[in-house]
Amino acid sequence: MAKDEKAYAKRIAAQNDVATGVLTLIVGFICVVLVAIIAYILINGFGKLVDINFLTGDPEQFKAGGGIGPELFNSFYLLILTLVISVPISLGAAIYLSEYAPVNKITNAVKTVIEALSSLPSIVVGLFGFLFFVLQMGWGFSIISGALALTMFNLPILVRVIQQALEAIPDDQREGGLALGASRWETTIHVLMPAALPAIITGVILSAGRVFGEAAALIYTAGQSAPSLDFTNFDLSSPSCPWNIFRPAETLAVHIWKINSEGVVPDLEMVSNGTAAVLMVCILLFNLLARFFGRMASKRVSPE
Repeated sequence: MAKDEKAYAKRIAAQNDVATGVLTLIVGFICVVLVAIIAYILINGFGKLVDINFLTGDPEQFKAGGGIGPELFNSFYLLILTLVISVPISLGAAIYLSEYAPVNKITNAVKTVIEALSSLPSIVVGLFGFLFFVLQMGWGFSIISGALALTMFNLPILVRVIQQALEAIPDDQREGGLALGASRWETTIHVLMPAALPAIITGVILSAGRVFGEAAALIYTAGQSAPSLDFTNFDLSSPSCPWNIFRPAETLAVHIWKINSEGVVPDLEMVSNGTAAVLMVCILLFNLLARFFGRMASKRVSPE
């Protein structure tokens, strides 16, 4: 009997060692590939990454030496507008689905639809935005068309992230708040939201990184041109006014696609590598910020 137990223990230990080794190799291979891709992009684009003229200059179409200043500003401007629109809506929807909606077939169907929409290809969102915002609403290729298309792209993801963050909170905290005489709304705002804040902040920043690098949806909504911007111009009807939401706005990701598809820029490879490096650095910063602010929020919620 003792020999059988020892043999069984050895067999289990051997299986664990094999499984651990295989999983370690898989994770190591994935890490090496990811590091190699990031290093390749950053090394090839490093010269442009530290070139202030490239980061602030206007793009050129038929001669070398162009920059990505308008594209860089457009990317951040579109991101901010998208988050301003999508975060309050997704927050309200997630709170309702998690705390107020009755558990029935309709609610389950709505949750299923949200999960399905979160995996919708961005090109489909872009085509819908082109048909509705660009053509039907008459806004043309503009920042507002792109921001609303990105909102449609981002809403299901944010709703799901915030909903999961709220549902992960133990029911004891809900019951405790209600037992102390707080209403359901007060319990949600003063008890549940602070507890879920770290996960919500992390989810919002990570979704921002995904939106920042989006191209397919913006090709059909925000357009593929970037007019020169005059930051002293506050005429919101002028195409050179940076804050005009009805002007076309090519972003970094769209710029990479455009110059490679047209192939008319003399220093195409250098501009493409530099733009890709800037885009990569921005997305890496979003991920680092998500970890930093998530930890800061966790410490505030649980100072011990």
